[in-house]
Amino acid sequence: MRLWKALDMQTGFLLLVLTLWSSADVGQCVSSCTAAPSQWCSSVDSAIQCGVLKQCLEANFTRSHYHQDDRSVQLELYYESLCPGCRGFLTQMLFPTWTMLQDILSVTLVPYGNAKEWFDGKKYVFTCQHGEEECLGNMIETCLLTLAGSSAFQVIYCMESSTDVIKSAEACLNLYQPTLKWANVVSCVDGDMGNKLMHLNALKTGALKPAHNYVPWVTINGEHTDVLQNEAMNALLPLVCSLYQGPKPDACGSSQRKPYRSYCHND
Repeated sequence: MRLWKALDMQTGFLLLVLTLWSSADVGQCVSSCTAAPSQWCSSVDSAIQCGVLKQCLEANFTRSHYHQDDRSVQLELYYESLCPGCRGFLTQMLFPTWTMLQDILSVTLVPYGNAKEWFDGKKYVFTCQHGEEECLGNMIETCLLTLAGSSAFQVIYCMESSTDVIKSAEACLNLYQPTLKWANVVSCVDGDMGNKLMHLNALKTGALKPAHNYVPWVTINGEHTDVLQNEAMNALLPLVCSLYQGPKPDACGSSQRKPYRSYCHND
């Protein structure tokens, strides 16, 4: 969930359309694609029907949304889908704060955490701190962040607040983004798209400076310090309000939430 300026989106979209028009196999997709070229990346279904989903994803048009306020606080959460501390922070602190302050708070979720990867010659292989189920949960949430657009955070919150993160995924998707077919998510999870997206999460996590040694790991406006981490875990709402440089929304007058401090350490 990234923030783009309107001009950047308009210019980038025109460049993307020109690229897709020249590179797509028009003859192959003409029978199923009824959308004009300018609409190919307007939705996941259109991108699939027109045979350009990969290109749309690479340009971030199906996974991004536009926010008007350049002063918004940028928060990135590096986490694992089955880490108890991650689940607690996401559901009890981050999501409620974002719900109240989403006009001034931009959240980027990076499901990977303390996982490891290697390349077997054909694809990337991942091992996760809490086993294969967590790898599956990470992959589902990674695909949702790409396919579910602005509803992705709600779907992931629903999953993480459920008793069973994995089994609740389809029901949570149907609740918050019913226009996205579960079969498309499964195709991403099992296919080349999900594998490459998870590799990008691995690269993003590996590039953290300082390197993470536990999750949940929080960066604020691209920075991580012990002070910022502790403030985010203890009182995220007042932290965001204090960092925002524009007029404070009414929610900034609310009392702070109960601290949540629990971690999954990187061995």
